[in-house]
Amino acid sequence: MEAPEFRDFAKSMVDYIAEYLENIRDRRVLANVKPGYLRPLIPDSAPEKPDNWQDVMSDIERVIMPGVTHWHSPKFHAYFPTANSYPAIVADMLSGAIACIGFSWIASPACTELEVVMLDWLGKMIGLPKEFLACSGGKGGGVIQGTASEATLVGLLGAKAKKIQEVKKEHPDWTDDMIVSKLVGYNSSQAHSSVERAGLLGGVKMHSVPSDDKNSMRGEALEAAIKKDLEAGLIPFYAVVTLGTTNSCAFDRLDECGPVGNKYNVWIHVDAAYAGSAFICPEYRHLMKGIETADSFNFNPHKWMLVNFDCSAMWLKDPTWLVDAFNVDPLYLRHDMQGSAPDYRHWQIPLGRRFRALKLWFVLRLYGVENLQAHIRRHCKFAQEFAALCRADDRFEIVGDVNMGLVCFRLKGANELSENLLKLINGRGNIHMVPSKIRDVYFIRMALCSRFTKSEDMVYSWNEVSAAADEMLKK
Repeated sequence: MEAPEFRDFAKSMVDYIAEYLENIRDRRVLANVKPGYLRPLIPDSAPEKPDNWQDVMSDIERVIMPGVTHWHSPKFHAYFPTANSYPAIVADMLSGAIACIGFSWIASPACTELEVVMLDWLGKMIGLPKEFLACSGGKGGGVIQGTASEATLVGLLGAKAKKIQEVKKEHPDWTDDMIVSKLVGYNSSQAHSSVERAGLLGGVKMHSVPSDDKNSMRGEALEAAIKKDLEAGLIPFYAVVTLGTTNSCAFDRLDECGPVGNKYNVWIHVDAAYAGSAFICPEYRHLMKGIETADSFNFNPHKWMLVNFDCSAMWLKDPTWLVDAFNVDPLYLRHDMQGSAPDYRHWQIPLGRRFRALKLWFVLRLYGVENLQAHIRRHCKFAQEFAALCRADDRFEIVGDVNMGLVCFRLKGANELSENLLKLINGRGNIHMVPSKIRDVYFIRMALCSRFTKSEDMVYSWNEVSAAADEMLKK
């Protein structure tokens, strides 16, 4: 394919994308196919002769769309949102065209330098202390990871390297294996499963700390767990504080847990994957009180801030622990400017990385902070509207607090009622939700996910829930 054909193909695709997104609410939100649906729709082998691009375009609706769950439909309320916007889509196009692999400054200076500046922009927007920002002139700085799961693992590996070095100074005769066998990290019982997985991948123990009646990890509980492990001869080294849990969007008490971590020389990593976007709104920043006690902080602009996946922002007060731990420096990756700018291959698990900062640059410039704040506030308002509809029906109850853009609700009575209701809701295919369970209480999550959502979509979604309940209870 040469440039003239590319222009026609790309223009046709842009028209298709705009048509798809602008009319997405008209599509059935949940794919109505069974495993293996796709194989009979395409040939068994790749074509010997090239197809033309018009045939590829015509096959999108026939082959792909029947198996798509439409995450950006206003009727999609499962999981947490994955962000989407036209500026971010265009930025991804440019990133794909430049197609650099920004593992070092010299590999493409703009790729590194724009990322440094964008993480400073973003850090200032959410009110991070200057110690996390590269522009402060200190050690701190930000980096774009692929996901919050990666950021949690990267933080753990940095904390692990730091603690091993500290312990070796006290016990020069101890081997790395001996030290690692004693290391223990902490997380709330409500933390995402990726935190436990980070422990598995990092080869260390992770202990779950019980949460309180608000589903928050408290400083007293974290300190009790640390003291118990110290008495058992273990070495506490890492604690993940979650701001906005996946189950119920609960907030650990960073203002209590952070000082405990500092007291016992435990690295504090803050996981605000979903809720972190809301901190661009000053009225939500009280939820990150205590951030000055953290060693690393992460949230996903690709969840709720209109930046397409993948773009997970991570800041570190002292990245040198990562750089030292991850530094493998063969001759072919060295360059004369080393030390003058970050070589981001030392800040992450993969070597390769795309030009993801373009998405932040485009979105922040073409929306502006005010419009991004309005997007967050609109979703939070819609959540309150849905909760009000739920409270007005005495068959239902709200579980916990309505935080951010998430409403957790259930039918009053046994868990089986809500389980059967959710099966019926998703079976109807008009809206899509997922469940969760805390302390053996099963409930349904209604998450605001689409930038196209309006107030009438809340009414539509509630009517679907109510009609499904009518149908089920009659049976």
